[in-house]
Amino acid sequence: MSVIVESQITVIAKADLRRGYYRLTLAPFSKIRSIKPGQFIHLQVPQCEVFFRRAFSIYDVDREKRSLDLIFKVFGRGTTALAKIRKGEQYSILGPLGNSFAMPSKKEKVMLVAGGIGMPPMYFLTKQLIAKKHDPKRILFFYGGYDKADLVDIARIRKLGAKVIPVTENGSSGFKGLVTEAVLKELDGGMERVRMYACGPEPMLRAVDALAVERGIPGQVSLEAPMPCGIGICLGCVKELRAGGHTRVCREGPVYEMGEVVI
Repeated sequence: MSVIVESQITVIAKADLRRGYYRLTLAPFSKIRSIKPGQFIHLQVPQCEVFFRRAFSIYDVDREKRSLDLIFKVFGRGTTALAKIRKGEQYSILGPLGNSFAMPSKKEKVMLVAGGIGMPPMYFLTKQLIAKKHDPKRILFFYGGYDKADLVDIARIRKLGAKVIPVTENGSSGFKGLVTEAVLKELDGGMERVRMYACGPEPMLRAVDALAVERGIPGQVSLEAPMPCGIGICLGCVKELRAGGHTRVCREGPVYEMGEVVI
């Protein structure tokens, strides 16, 4: 785990991505060069009745500008308050928190499975893979949502050069069905040495995890869980391990091997 710092950070850009999705760009962050794909930050919620910070996966970083990008969707009181953030305002963040993804071999085909707001760490990982000279043609980015409005910033993902496979339950964009069905179709088209990564809603992660275990596909999942403290003290994010015992998602995770955690 990286050295954790608390910093005052300024909102230098805010984009309304529609349907309750927002992208924030925050700077400067002193530990920007130590951030790795899969890690997250804890962001102070603007003055309201919400006491705890909110955890957000890191979407992108600009190490020269010392800025980082986040994407969130309005769900409850905390994210409703965050949606009112304005450019130029300052907030406290804590991070970088959690562990990070293990890099695959360049001989492996990489399949990234993103569902809804689980897209940001998959994007950051894809960008890192390409920066490390992984062949973009051997990176498949499955991006699932209910309809095309849920596939936010998809043009930005395509610019990386990986093969993006949009999946929508209502068929409004790309493959019609569940993202795991699109993954199965690809796997059934011809197996080769594959490594899989996933982040998204728990039912999706459960299905991807089961599929990977059943077919013997190595890889990792990034879990989403309530993280009131973000540093392993409050035990609000505990999950059961298949081998026995428990794990704190915010401290030992959020990235785990396929089949390691009971999802």
